[in-house]
Amino acid sequence: MRNRSLLAVLVVLVAVGAGAYVLLDDTEQTTVTFVDGENGTELATVSVNVSDTWDERYTGLSDHESLGPDEGMLFVHPREATHGYVMWDMAFPIDMVFVAENGTITTIHHAEVPPTGEESPTYEGYGKYVVEIPYEYTTEHGIEVGDRVVIPEENRTAATTEADA
Repeated sequence: MRNRSLLAVLVVLVAVGAGAYVLLDDTEQTTVTFVDGENGTELATVSVNVSDTWDERYTGLSDHESLGPDEGMLFVHPREATHGYVMWDMAFPIDMVFVAENGTITTIHHAEVPPTGEESPTYEGYGKYVVEIPYEYTTEHGIEVGDRVVIPEENRTAATTEADA
């Protein structure tokens, strides 16, 4: 079970690969909204591609060269757990926002591209969702751990496959 979980984590880690604007590919798209965890004030809205199958989470941002200012990717996992991501073959840095099933932000990483020839560290966090957005986006918009992410109901469930088991 641990090896299968490790394999699943490694596969998802590849999902952080490089590419061109997220909204130019053919995956499902939606909008997520970041809100202040104390007063509910809207902090930002991001158009995201939805990666809710094993294959989509594996591919992630691969083959993308950048993200637009309010673009990103929403990773939907089959269950809430600790997930790990790395910056394999990334051409640009990103923020990784880990989100609990109830929408609360649990962890934020400002993930830089590792120097040439060096391996990326693993960025871990607990949640059911991970939102990848442009680097320092969370800082620029005042998004912090404890704030919330509003995800449309139709995008809250991952398609479970044998690879997720």
